[in-house]
Amino acid sequence: MQKIKCPNCGEVFTVDESGYAQILKQVRDQEFEREIRQREKTLAEMKESELKLARMVQREELDKALSAKEAEIASRDRAIAQLKAQISGNETEKRLAVSEAIQEKERELSQKETEIVKLKGKLSSSETAYALKEQALQKQHENELKLKDEQIEYYKDFKARQSTKMIGESLEQHCLNQFNSLRMTAFPAAYFEKDTDVRTGSKGDFIFREAAEGVEFISIMFEMKNQMDETATKHKNEDFLKELDKDRREKKCEYAVLVSLLEIDNELYNNGIVDVSYRYEKMYVIRPQFFIPMITLLRNAALNALSYRQELEVIRNQQVDILHFEENMNVFKEGFARNYRIASEKFQTAIAEIDKTITHLQKTKEALLSSENNLRLANNKAEDLSIKRLTKNAPAVRELYEELKREDPTT
Repeated sequence: MQKIKCPNCGEVFTVDESGYAQILKQVRDQEFEREIRQREKTLAEMKESELKLARMVQREELDKALSAKEAEIASRDRAIAQLKAQISGNETEKRLAVSEAIQEKERELSQKETEIVKLKGKLSSSETAYALKEQALQKQHENELKLKDEQIEYYKDFKARQSTKMIGESLEQHCLNQFNSLRMTAFPAAYFEKDTDVRTGSKGDFIFREAAEGVEFISIMFEMKNQMDETATKHKNEDFLKELDKDRREKKCEYAVLVSLLEIDNELYNNGIVDVSYRYEKMYVIRPQFFIPMITLLRNAALNALSYRQELEVIRNQQVDILHFEENMNVFKEGFARNYRIASEKFQTAIAEIDKTITHLQKTKEALLSSENNLRLANNKAEDLSIKRLTKNAPAVRELYEELKREDPTT
């Protein structure tokens, strides 16, 4: 329930949500109608002012021309008067001079009348031309008023069909309906969906993509912006261009388009498609009525360059294949070099071990040779050994040996 205070009597009364919405709608519609009447009055006053100014300029030019002719006639009159004064002494000459002067005057008057007729004819022609110009100007103003009326009617109709949802969402739904009505006939193979990817921290409203034979040839990031009349802070189209360019780059789209109902009185945006690529690359601002024509325009331009894109894709794939071949070759070379290094290290280790074994065997050989020499010497000494030599310094042993030999001669 809502409470409303009467501005006249001060009485406070309560209405339900439905009644409150109806009262609010009436106030909005009255304010909107008042604004429309004010704009119509302003355009009519501008038209009347331009017409008055044109009439004034034309009248001043005619007045100047007539004044100049009247001054010339006055000068002629003064000259005739002077001639009359000069011939006053001789009646005949005077009459002759007067007659000639009158004839001259009549000729001049005749010429003046002819010139006046010509001037009147020019004036009539000027008035006719002015009337035609006035009609053309009036028709131009009528066309401009008609265009304004159509835009106002469109805006009024759009407002009348809005629900309690956000205004921007209504504009999104309007554009989605427009696209879906032509999707199967004009864009059967195209992708056109809401941008729901927020991994980068932001997102646009819609993304349009289309590919042919596996090659994407067109991609557009769309942002839809509108604004309620009672909003305190009125946004401008420029407020959203930087973020839209960021979304286009992050989602890898080629073009960016702002579909806007902001700045509804700005003629720059009311006259058609506005190219803002001088600020942000490949970006445009349009009114909702140019939504489908904008897609068609960019799509047709991209289709014309599709063959070049396909050739470029083939070349790019060839370069990728060459790059993969080089990568595989480098991997093989690195693996072969590593295996060769390891094998070489093991080979060197084996050679070192063989050298060590050879050195050890050589020492063993020398030791064996030395042992053989000692054994030979020992054998020689053994062969030279005798009882006599053994008992040389042991007489008791020698006697015992002699005694045993006597007892056993075979010993």
